[in-house]
Amino acid sequence: MTNVCRSIMVKISAVCCLLLLTACSTPDVSLYAKNEPKFELQTFFSGSLTAHGILKNRSGEVTRYFNATLEGSWDNGVGTLAEVFVFDDGEVQERTWIMTPDDQGRYSATANDVVGTGDIKIAGNSLFMNYVLQVPYDGDLLEVNVDDRMYMVKEGVVINESVMKKFGVEVGYLSIVIEKQLAD
Repeated sequence: MTNVCRSIMVKISAVCCLLLLTACSTPDVSLYAKNEPKFELQTFFSGSLTAHGILKNRSGEVTRYFNATLEGSWDNGVGTLAEVFVFDDGEVQERTWIMTPDDQGRYSATANDVVGTGDIKIAGNSLFMNYVLQVPYDGDLLEVNVDDRMYMVKEGVVINESVMKKFGVEVGYLSIVIEKQLAD
Protein backbone atom coordinates (compact mmCIF):
# COMPACT_ATOMS: atom_id res chain seq x y z
CA MET A 1 0.00 0.00 0.00
CA THR A 2 1.40 3.39 -0.94
CA ASN A 3 1.73 6.33 1.43
CA VAL A 4 -1.08 8.12 -0.43
CA CYS A 5 -3.44 5.16 0.07
CA ARG A 6 -2.49 4.94 3.75
CA SER A 7 -3.12 8.64 4.18
CA ILE A 8 -6.55 8.36 2.56
CA MET A 9 -7.42 5.32 4.71
CA VAL A 10 -6.37 7.16 7.88
CA LYS A 11 -8.52 10.17 6.93
CA ILE A 12 -11.52 7.96 6.12
CA SER A 13 -11.09 6.13 9.43
CA ALA A 14 -10.89 9.42 11.32
CA VAL A 15 -14.07 10.72 9.66
CA CYS A 16 -15.91 7.45 10.43
CA CYS A 17 -14.83 7.62 14.09
CA LEU A 18 -15.95 11.23 14.31
CA LEU A 19 -19.34 10.37 12.79
CA LEU A 20 -19.80 7.50 15.25
CA LEU A 21 -18.93 9.72 18.20
CA THR A 22 -21.27 12.52 17.18
CA ALA A 23 -24.09 10.05 16.47
CA CYS A 24 -23.95 8.99 20.14
CA SER A 25 -23.97 12.50 21.56
CA THR A 26 -27.12 14.14 22.85
CA PRO A 27 -28.34 17.63 22.00
CA ASP A 28 -27.13 20.46 24.20
CA VAL A 29 -29.69 22.76 25.83
CA SER A 30 -28.14 25.69 23.94
CA LEU A 31 -29.84 24.42 20.75
CA TYR A 32 -33.11 25.76 22.19
CA ALA A 33 -31.82 29.22 23.20
CA LYS A 34 -34.10 31.05 20.73
CA ASN A 35 -37.24 29.03 21.47
CA GLU A 36 -40.26 30.66 23.10
CA PRO A 37 -41.80 30.90 25.60
CA LYS A 38 -38.75 31.36 27.80
CA PHE A 39 -38.40 28.89 30.65
CA GLU A 40 -38.09 31.11 33.72
CA LEU A 41 -37.23 28.78 36.60
CA GLN A 42 -38.41 31.07 39.41
CA THR A 43 -41.64 31.93 37.61
CA PHE A 44 -42.67 28.43 36.53
CA PHE A 45 -41.74 26.63 39.76
CA SER A 46 -43.53 29.11 41.99
CA GLY A 47 -46.93 28.33 43.48
CA SER A 48 -49.06 25.26 42.82
CA LEU A 49 -48.52 22.85 39.94
CA THR A 50 -49.89 19.45 38.94
CA ALA A 51 -48.13 16.68 37.04
CA HIS A 52 -49.32 13.57 35.25
CA GLY A 53 -46.99 10.92 33.91
CA ILE A 54 -46.00 7.42 32.94
CA LEU A 55 -42.97 5.28 33.67
CA LYS A 56 -41.72 2.83 31.04
CA ASN A 57 -39.25 -0.01 31.41
CA ARG A 58 -36.27 -0.43 29.09
CA SER A 59 -38.47 -2.25 26.55
CA GLY A 60 -40.80 0.75 26.33
CA GLU A 61 -43.68 -0.94 28.17
CA VAL A 62 -45.65 1.34 30.50
CA THR A 63 -45.19 -0.13 33.97
CA ARG A 64 -46.67 2.61 36.14
CA TYR A 65 -48.53 5.88 35.90
CA PHE A 66 -48.96 8.65 38.44
CA ASN A 67 -50.40 12.02 39.32
CA ALA A 68 -48.53 14.56 41.43
CA THR A 69 -48.92 17.88 43.18
CA LEU A 70 -46.02 20.30 43.35
CA GLU A 71 -45.64 23.43 45.45
CA GLY A 72 -42.83 25.88 44.73
CA SER A 73 -41.55 28.87 46.67
CA TRP A 74 -38.50 31.13 46.53
CA ASP A 75 -36.57 32.95 49.24
CA ASN A 76 -33.59 35.19 48.34
CA GLY A 77 -33.19 33.39 45.00
CA VAL A 78 -33.21 29.87 46.51
CA GLY A 79 -36.14 27.72 45.42
CA THR A 80 -37.95 24.92 47.20
CA LEU A 81 -40.13 22.55 45.19
CA ALA A 82 -42.12 20.02 47.23
CA GLU A 83 -43.46 17.13 45.13
CA VAL A 84 -45.96 14.42 46.14
CA PHE A 85 -46.40 11.56 43.65
CA VAL A 86 -49.36 9.15 43.89
CA PHE A 87 -48.87 6.03 41.75
CA ASP A 88 -51.56 3.82 40.25
CA ASP A 89 -50.85 1.11 42.86
CA GLY A 90 -51.39 3.57 45.73
CA GLU A 91 -47.71 4.13 46.53
CA VAL A 92 -46.89 7.70 47.56
CA GLN A 93 -43.42 9.19 47.06
CA GLU A 94 -42.32 12.62 48.24
CA ARG A 95 -39.36 14.63 47.02
CA THR A 96 -38.30 18.13 47.99
CA TRP A 97 -35.91 19.92 45.65
CA ILE A 98 -33.74 22.84 46.78
CA MET A 99 -32.57 24.92 43.78
CA THR A 100 -29.62 27.18 44.52
CA PRO A 101 -28.16 29.80 42.18
CA ASP A 102 -24.43 30.30 41.74
CA ASP A 103 -22.64 33.55 40.96
CA GLN A 104 -22.94 32.85 37.20
CA GLY A 105 -26.76 32.76 37.28
CA ARG A 106 -26.90 28.96 36.92
CA TYR A 107 -28.61 26.62 39.35
CA SER A 108 -27.77 23.41 41.14
CA ALA A 109 -30.36 21.19 42.82
CA THR A 110 -30.47 18.78 45.72
CA ALA A 111 -33.29 16.57 47.01
CA ASN A 112 -33.92 14.08 49.78
CA ASP A 113 -33.56 11.07 47.45
CA VAL A 114 -30.85 12.48 45.17
CA VAL A 115 -27.20 11.55 45.61
CA GLY A 116 -25.00 14.65 45.41
CA THR A 117 -26.08 17.65 43.38
CA GLY A 118 -27.99 17.98 40.12
CA ASP A 119 -26.79 20.42 37.50
CA ILE A 120 -29.51 22.62 35.93
CA LYS A 121 -28.99 24.19 32.50
CA ILE A 122 -31.61 26.50 30.98
CA ALA A 123 -31.82 28.00 27.48
CA GLY A 124 -34.87 29.36 25.68
CA ASN A 125 -37.86 27.16 26.44
CA SER A 126 -35.76 24.28 27.78
CA LEU A 127 -34.33 23.05 31.07
CA PHE A 128 -31.92 20.09 31.24
CA MET A 129 -30.86 18.52 34.52
CA ASN A 130 -28.68 15.52 35.34
CA TYR A 131 -28.60 13.80 38.73
CA VAL A 132 -28.38 10.45 40.52
CA LEU A 133 -31.71 9.31 42.00
CA GLN A 134 -32.27 6.65 44.64
CA VAL A 135 -35.21 4.53 43.48
CA PRO A 136 -36.98 1.95 45.68
CA TYR A 137 -36.51 -1.43 44.01
CA ASP A 138 -37.18 -4.92 45.35
CA GLY A 139 -36.94 -3.81 49.01
CA ASP A 140 -33.72 -1.87 48.46
CA LEU A 141 -32.57 1.46 46.98
CA LEU A 142 -31.15 1.46 43.47
CA GLU A 143 -29.12 4.46 42.25
CA VAL A 144 -29.86 5.49 38.66
CA ASN A 145 -28.51 8.35 36.57
CA VAL A 146 -31.33 10.58 35.38
CA ASP A 147 -31.18 12.85 32.34
CA ASP A 148 -34.19 15.21 32.67
CA ARG A 149 -35.27 17.29 29.65
CA MET A 150 -38.05 19.83 30.16
CA TYR A 151 -39.64 21.86 27.37
CA MET A 152 -42.11 24.68 27.94
CA VAL A 153 -44.64 24.16 25.15
CA LYS A 154 -46.84 27.10 26.16
CA GLU A 155 -47.03 29.43 29.16
CA GLY A 156 -47.68 27.30 32.21
CA VAL A 157 -47.22 23.90 30.53
CA VAL A 158 -44.00 21.87 30.49
CA ILE A 159 -43.35 18.45 28.99
CA ASN A 160 -40.66 16.50 30.83
CA GLU A 161 -38.85 13.51 29.33
CA SER A 162 -36.37 11.56 31.44
CA VAL A 163 -34.00 8.74 30.63
CA MET A 164 -32.76 6.61 33.53
CA LYS A 165 -29.51 4.68 33.23
CA LYS A 166 -27.67 2.17 35.37
CA PHE A 167 -24.05 1.32 34.45
CA GLY A 168 -24.56 3.33 31.24
CA VAL A 169 -27.51 1.16 30.12
CA GLU A 170 -30.96 2.71 29.69
CA VAL A 171 -33.29 1.06 32.22
CA GLY A 172 -36.35 3.32 32.21
CA TYR A 173 -38.12 6.31 30.70
CA LEU A 174 -40.39 8.87 32.28
CA SER A 175 -42.84 11.18 30.48
CA ILE A 176 -44.59 13.93 32.44
CA VAL A 177 -46.84 16.89 31.70
CA ILE A 178 -46.47 19.62 34.35
CA GLU A 179 -49.11 22.36 34.54
CA LYS A 180 -48.99 25.54 36.55
CA GLN A 181 -52.23 26.10 38.46
CA LEU A 182 -53.80 29.53 38.21
CA ALA A 183 -54.35 31.35 41.48
CA ASP A 184 -58.00 31.88 42.34
